Amino acid sequence: MSTFANKISRENKCLILAFTAILLYVLPLYILNEDAHIRVHDNLDSNIAWYKVLAESGQLLGGVKAVIPQIINGLPRDAYGTEWSGIVWLHSLFPSMTAYALSQTITRVFAFIGMYLLLKKHMIRADKAYLIRIGVSLAFALTPFWPSGMLSTLGHPLALWAFLNIRGRDYFVKEWLTLALLPLYSSFVLGFFFFLAAVSLLWLYDLFIKRDVNLPFLGSIAFMTGIFLAVEYRLVYSMFSSGETMHRVEFISSRHDLWHSFRLSVKNFVLGHNHVMTVHTAVILPVILLTLVITIGKQGRRSREEKLFIFLFFFNYALSLWYALWFNKLWALPKEKFSLLAAFNFARFHFLRPLIIYVSFAAACYILWRLGERWRRFVYAALAAQLIVLVPFHEELTYGAYRHAPSFREFYASEQFKQIKQYIGKPERSYRVASIGLHPAIAQYNGFYTLDTYANIYPLKYKYQFRKIIAKELDKNAALKRYFDEWGSRCYLFVAELGKHYAFKKNSKKKITNLELNAEAFKEMGGRYIFSSVPIMNAEQNKLTFLKRFSHPESAWNIYLYEAK
Repeated sequence: MSTFANKISRENKCLILAFTAILLYVLPLYILNEDAHIRVHDNLDSNIAWYKVLAESGQLLGGVKAVIPQIINGLPRDAYGTEWSGIVWLHSLFPSMTAYALSQTITRVFAFIGMYLLLKKHMIRADKAYLIRIGVSLAFALTPFWPSGMLSTLGHPLALWAFLNIRGRDYFVKEWLTLALLPLYSSFVLGFFFFLAAVSLLWLYDLFIKRDVNLPFLGSIAFMTGIFLAVEYRLVYSMFSSGETMHRVEFISSRHDLWHSFRLSVKNFVLGHNHVMTVHTAVILPVILLTLVITIGKQGRRSREEKLFIFLFFFNYALSLWYALWFNKLWALPKEKFSLLAAFNFARFHFLRPLIIYVSFAAACYILWRLGERWRRFVYAALAAQLIVLVPFHEELTYGAYRHAPSFREFYASEQFKQIKQYIGKPERSYRVASIGLHPAIAQYNGFYTLDTYANIYPLKYKYQFRKIIAKELDKNAALKRYFDEWGSRCYLFVAELGKHYAFKKNSKKKITNLELNAEAFKEMGGRYIFSSVPIMNAEQNKLTFLKRFSHPESAWNIYLYEAK
């Protein structure tokens, strides 16, 4: 009598191993919890603190005109996005690191499922090629995606699987359910706007080339778009309301000449982008280029997979070129005339590249796999190599072992900030603070009311008001001045001597010797205390009184507490 293990197909055994690998990958987050090392940029310095502030603000379900008093004397509630986002509820129901670990698990599991279903149904149907399907899907699921993006890019394969099934009129409830649920764990503006635009082009291709209206396919696109607009109703309201002008209207991003744009396109094509890291340079790109040479040099009729592969290769570069050209001088005048072009980052069509790159990798592996036994061994070696290449990009290794970044506990330093609260001895809502050499998200996470912040949208008039505090410091440093005036999402107490560095750890020897802040403007906005990670040697000249230095073994920082006289 055969055992249960013998009854399981080889493919299913490999699927079990793949899910086990994903769970092992996220396991350190559960074991280490707040001692884990995770991404700082656009994560610890912002989103995680945002979720906590929102959860504790009482405005999670606040109206479209609600504000969050803890941030900049009243940050619009809409700046923190929709309450219909799954990640918001995870952070409302669980401690921050538990929510983070759960989100990582959910995203990676469904990224794998989506890519596997897409490849098996629509690209690599051969039963014996199961290792390609599973290997590529696992590699895709282990990419170091931007955490708060959730399934905004890693959910594209799952959505494409559903759309292609509906396009081929081979669908049931599960496809429509997929399209209905994905908007609850992804972002429209950070991925799916661009994906739905691309799928709409596919429908137009069917309409004009195949003369196929395909109403179910068109209806599915409208269905998912409608759900996204309903989920993101705050965004829709802000676009059509005649409320306050937000700081994004003054974004200036188009400065490059054509040569600069070309070099940036090549860089993006070869290396990728920080927010949609694909780690494709060392293994995937050489395999794709090799396959391209073989495919183009092939005699005779090309297969469906080969035609698709060639199209994806050039579409991939076209996305990188579009990304680079968005910052070209050619766009300067249109962005100046139309505020939507300045406020909305249409360069993010390149967020389609993780899907394109890994589907291209799968197609390349399949094309080579069909060339014979030696090529199959090469393909299996390439799949293994890509998985090995991804290992060092695990957050614990990247931010702990290599970059020596603070752990979650060290970054937010909750025990240290409790000591500061006790020392000040007043209700947090009765005064405002700002930080120097330190992300304001740290004070926000610990319940302080801050005049400084990192926010995607906030009132333009507040930016002007806050600028008065740091005007002299900006005048000393042209790079900082342009950074604040032409972007300004980091509304920080910038100091010319520190530059764009916001994380001076306790072992730093840095000192500020020539600070020039407008203390009167700071006090007019309610500012009372400044948290600095480095000592200010001329504090008295800025009408600041040094009160105490705070240090804690579980903190990455020394906090120098100053009071505005």
